[in-house]
Amino acid sequence: MALSTDLLEILVCPVCKGDLEYLREQERLVCHACRLAYRIEEDIPIMLPDEAESLGGEPSADQAGSGEESGK
Repeated sequence: MALSTDLLEILVCPVCKGDLEYLREQERLVCHACRLAYRIEEDIPIMLPDEAESLGGEPSADQAGSGEESGK
């Protein structure tokens, strides 16, 4: 079963509040600005930044200041 259109219209990236691309076959919601992919398990999007998969490459300016690189 796929995610409902109504749900997809209101979901945004929890990090930058940007748009998400729904990859149905891969069961992922992708934020291209943050270069993060959020998995979907049993038709439930897992929208926790700590659970997101990095797509690699350079993060956008929105994510660069998130403090992920500090050694603290």
